Amino acid sequence: MPEAYENQNDIVLSTRVRLARNLAEYPFPARLDIKGRQKVCEAAHAAALAIAPELEYIDMAELSRAKAVSLAERRLCSAAFAQRDQGGALLLRKDCRVSVMLCEEDHIRLQAYAPGLALREAWELADSVDTAFSRKLNFAFSEQLGYLTQCPTNLGTAMRASVLLHLPALARLGRVGRLAESISKLGLTIRGAFGEGSDAEGALFQLSNQVTLGITEQAALENLQAITLQIAEQERLAQRELLKDPAIENKVWRALGLLRYARRLDSKEALQLLSLAALGACGGALELPLDAIYQLMTDVLPATLSLDPAAAGDRDAARATLIRERLKAES
Repeated sequence: MPEAYENQNDIVLSTRVRLARNLAEYPFPARLDIKGRQKVCEAAHAAALAIAPELEYIDMAELSRAKAVSLAERRLCSAAFAQRDQGGALLLRKDCRVSVMLCEEDHIRLQAYAPGLALREAWELADSVDTAFSRKLNFAFSEQLGYLTQCPTNLGTAMRASVLLHLPALARLGRVGRLAESISKLGLTIRGAFGEGSDAEGALFQLSNQVTLGITEQAALENLQAITLQIAEQERLAQRELLKDPAIENKVWRALGLLRYARRLDSKEALQLLSLAALGACGGALELPLDAIYQLMTDVLPATLSLDPAAAGDRDAARATLIRERLKAES
């Protein structure tokens, strides 16, 4: 494997570890009115000021719709949370390595991120922030059930670890469905990039643990690590198989041509073309920097792109311009 891919970043774009916590003094968010949720947000904010003042407090009700949805596109909050009008807030570190949703499904949903496959790094970061919060807040916990959560499927560790995968070859060969069936028996699930119910646009998938009760965090992380490595190797073998087909090689080169010269691209087409370009780069057919392609797969999404003043008026034209400029700069 090339040195640049030592942390599997040809296949694994990023790692996230999420911890769900609830305050013992309050009902779960579903049973709280707006004032109750605001009190939870205030308590968590006060704790953050004491233990992690670098976390910016963002009242979701004060964000524009585009800014809120962009947070979801960058996976810093859930899509449902981005729609929250009142009674929800986000704590966000400047480098976006830590985000904390307040009054989403649970009172606190703490998320830590790392590039590539870095489960230990993301876990240690999440655990350190969680430990600091636990010194200031009284988390609901049961000796028999572990951390208490609004959804029973999160009881126990209340930890969901996930990796964001790019699987263009397995998807094109129709093997993801069979893969999903196999890994479900191992306590894992594979979905679209934005979780349950989302489409795998651009062949981006989220692989995460399902089991949180009766298993330690370490065991869950080791299981996810092992299966991720297996899937990454399957994808590489599938890429080599796929790129032997002249028709696929032609699609890869045509994708590069469109990315470099198109004047208007909608988000769906842009993701499809970027995915093909990444397939070519991974397989050695194209000399393109993968990190630039993968960054574009986020930056061209509708809400995130709309935050750029240059996108005002004609977003599809702005998307094509952004891609042309980035690829020209990196070539």
